[in-house]
Amino acid sequence: MKPRYFFSTLTRIADLETRPFQVQPLPKTDWATGDYVVGQVQTAKGPLAKVELATGRLAQQMEGDLVVGALGVRKATLEAVGDWQSIQPDGLMHNLTVAGLFGRLTSASYLMPQFPMLHYEGHVMRREQKICMSDFVPPAPLLPYTCPTILIIGTSMSAGKTTTARVMIHLLKQLDLKVVGAKLTGAGRYRDILAMLDAGSDRIFDFVDVGLPSSICPPEDFRQSIRQLLSLIEAEQPDVVVAEAGASPHEPYNGSVAIEILSDRIKCTVLCASDPYAVVGVSQSFGIQPDVVAGIATSTTAGVELVEKLTGVKALNLAEHSTHMELLALLKTQLGL
Repeated sequence: MKPRYFFSTLTRIADLETRPFQVQPLPKTDWATGDYVVGQVQTAKGPLAKVELATGRLAQQMEGDLVVGALGVRKATLEAVGDWQSIQPDGLMHNLTVAGLFGRLTSASYLMPQFPMLHYEGHVMRREQKICMSDFVPPAPLLPYTCPTILIIGTSMSAGKTTTARVMIHLLKQLDLKVVGAKLTGAGRYRDILAMLDAGSDRIFDFVDVGLPSSICPPEDFRQSIRQLLSLIEAEQPDVVVAEAGASPHEPYNGSVAIEILSDRIKCTVLCASDPYAVVGVSQSFGIQPDVVAGIATSTTAGVELVEKLTGVKALNLAEHSTHMELLALLKTQLGL
């Protein structure tokens, strides 16, 4: 029986579903971040036995299925840590994000269910050359980035950044503005920027568009990639960009580099916090004074009061619709509208 192929989210910039390719094992000395590889599902039990497809839809896996993804690195504080460099000669690896980010799991939160195992079958090849994500990034002139930008950062992953981005995009579209939603750093799930599209964003972009499976890479490499990404956004000539930096600036996803490059275009900074004390920690240690605090830390009136007491910064529980007009007024002021 011919095995099924699943093409993960990280293949959405490529033509692998429409053009033939070969699968060939390569020595590990020839492997690199962003290489497209094929994994055969070895175990398919539990809630993580799924793959996020190039469309963003989650598909259930079965043992023996083949998944096309890319070699990468993940260092999530609350979920999983792993990388392709840790894959051993047995070829066993994991889909570290369900989006096709392949590496060997080295650490996982006790709150996480079991990660299904895959076996490295080989690299995606054409004409005896391996195929990489970067092969599908068309050359383009680098444009100076001039877009007014609302930057959303967090004290950690899962702090409420994407929910906040959705609310902000929805409000900005009510002003009849052209809005681009972007995720500048993180690990390559499609769902986050699709949520921005659902909220009304005219276009969406992330680091996958410039050939990165996650934004963990040497800072100089990331600088080049984010300039390419910002150039793509600039070409759309939006009125405003709502940009999310995944994880927190202190984590190894190059969030600090993104903030540095954007600095003179940032009109409003929103800090999404996991708890009120984390607001103080990130603000003091990274030297960021946000314009507003949102996220999990503001889920109750007690949280809102504590954030404002500790920091003197306005805190809004955006799960409450009554706060949206206050946020909109702030955005209009910061954007000069």
